[in-house]
Amino acid sequence: MEEFLTASFWLAVGQIIMIDILLGGDNAVVIALACRNLPAKQRTQGIIYGTMGAIVLRVILIAFALALLAIPYLKIVGAVLLLWIGVKLLQPEGDGDHQISSSDKLWGAVKTVIVADLVMSVDNVLAIAGAAQGAGQQHQLPLVIFGLLVSIPIIVWGSQIVLKLMERFPLIITLGAMLLGWIAGQMAYSDPALKAYLPASTYWSYAAAVTGALFVLATSKMMRHHQKSTESA
Repeated sequence: MEEFLTASFWLAVGQIIMIDILLGGDNAVVIALACRNLPAKQRTQGIIYGTMGAIVLRVILIAFALALLAIPYLKIVGAVLLLWIGVKLLQPEGDGDHQISSSDKLWGAVKTVIVADLVMSVDNVLAIAGAAQGAGQQHQLPLVIFGLLVSIPIIVWGSQIVLKLMERFPLIITLGAMLLGWIAGQMAYSDPALKAYLPASTYWSYAAAVTGALFVLATSKMMRHHQKSTESA
């Protein structure tokens, strides 16, 4: 029980909640679109059932991800993907709309929410699995479940507020993207394939995390600058 009161545990919980808020915006939109044709009385049920089903599937996926991250080189691959997600997060949004079919039947809408969330949750699963690595081997899955449960009401009922805050304070998005880079740096540094070649030092682990965060920030700025130069040419 004492392990659940450590600073590393609550830091990882905070990271998981931040990741879910940051990467859950699209999921919240999907939930709204899938349930939009339900009768008013069933709309809340569709949102709750669909979200709970999606969360259960996500926990199962993360459990597999936590096991897979013990395989050599997979953490490096995961770190590269997280860096790409972080950089992409800071790029201007495209004009495409979500192509989500709605249903006027409760369980049809619930199925749509679960399937769409499953397809869109690769980034969440990878980032949450990476964040859970810092909490200790024995408590990774309980931490993931706890973090997801805490984030459910935030995503379902608070997503619009959070999205408005992000629009008003873009720094939140920047910090969130850098958080993904931070997790990517720590994930790559702790890959089993590199363990024999890197010093087992908290200092170097933090250095790798800072490098990942700065990489996301610098790369996104360079890409935006290149895009503006191309458009003005």
